[in-house]
Amino acid sequence: MSKKGKIYITLTVLTILAIVALEMTKPKAVNWFPSYTLHHKIPFGSYVFNEQLQRVSDTVISVDRPPFEYLKSNTISGTYLFYNDGIAFGKQELNNLLDWVSKGNTLIVSAVDFEKKLLDTLHLKTKSVNIMGNFNNEYQVKLVNPLLDTESTFKFDRSTTFFHFNKIDTTNTTVVGFIDKYRGENTSIKDSLINIIKQPFGGGEIILNTFPQAFTNYFILNSPNQNYTAGLMSYINTNQPIYIDNYYKTGKKFYTSPMYLFLSTKSLKWAYYIMLIGVLIYIIFEGKRKQRAIPIVKPLKNQTVDFTRTIANMYYENGKHKDIAQHKTQHFLEFIRNTMHLSTSEINDSFIKNLAARSNNSIEDTHTLFKLITSLNQKSSINNTELERLNTLIEQFKYNN
Repeated sequence: MSKKGKIYITLTVLTILAIVALEMTKPKAVNWFPSYTLHHKIPFGSYVFNEQLQRVSDTVISVDRPPFEYLKSNTISGTYLFYNDGIAFGKQELNNLLDWVSKGNTLIVSAVDFEKKLLDTLHLKTKSVNIMGNFNNEYQVKLVNPLLDTESTFKFDRSTTFFHFNKIDTTNTTVVGFIDKYRGENTSIKDSLINIIKQPFGGGEIILNTFPQAFTNYFILNSPNQNYTAGLMSYINTNQPIYIDNYYKTGKKFYTSPMYLFLSTKSLKWAYYIMLIGVLIYIIFEGKRKQRAIPIVKPLKNQTVDFTRTIANMYYENGKHKDIAQHKTQHFLEFIRNTMHLSTSEINDSFIKNLAARSNNSIEDTHTLFKLITSLNQKSSINNTELERLNTLIEQFKYNN
């Protein structure tokens, strides 16, 4: 390899190492995607909540299938927990869930807002919290269960819209929590807006919560917010199985390409990119020609026909018609021996009949041709007309064959 090529490779390797070093040391941007999935450790994942729930309950089951399908194929009892920014069950699926609740089970749904059929079933209405003057998008929440700390409020500052229940069935609904705009530290909630309710349904109960962020890593890890989430967990019967929905999560897994594992894992992604760069370098430096171009040598052309034609022209132009006729006759007799498989040592009537039969020529034409050949052989010289007639009869004989 030339000195110039080595310099190019060295510079390329150093550039790749510099890019990798910058990528490895660059601060990773915070991912604020509202995932809510159990395995995500990003701010709006729920890894911490899942870990804490596993500690207080022996049976925590993650459900990756639609509730309609899961309830149809499994006989379960306990608590079914849903939380996400938005959840829409659909008519038939909601009816199946309500039937399941009426058999003595608990349904907890935490979402920013709820579908109309669910609200109508429980005689509820929702309305967005007034954000006038709340330029920092800061809110505070609290629980009202007398068995819990009802004086403390908990701050949340990563949302733009919240809803509250502006109409409830007071005879059948228990208020669990309130929400309001943040009004400063140690300031109680002034305009109490209901955001969590509990309502019996058949033999079970339903809990609705408009603050799904309570289950996220970001909220729980901001002390003392973990006390608020713990208060919500107190409404879950940990002695029974807890089913956590993972189907309606915004951040559930989607494998749309075989390259997903490579591109979603940082180390594998960089290994893939470096491999592509290495292949490109190999093509650039190893794909080029390593020696001078080999000239294309054309094979010698077969000059036999041209040579024969030249000699024939020389004979013809010099008036050697007799020699041409003899060569023509000899080639013709060779043709008969090779193609008709007949001996030409003796030319007689029997030979002419056999030759005519095998060559698809008439006896008369064959006899005329050989009569001319015999006549020309006996002459010491021939003219141009006789030579042309000999050539014509021979070519016509071959054509009919």
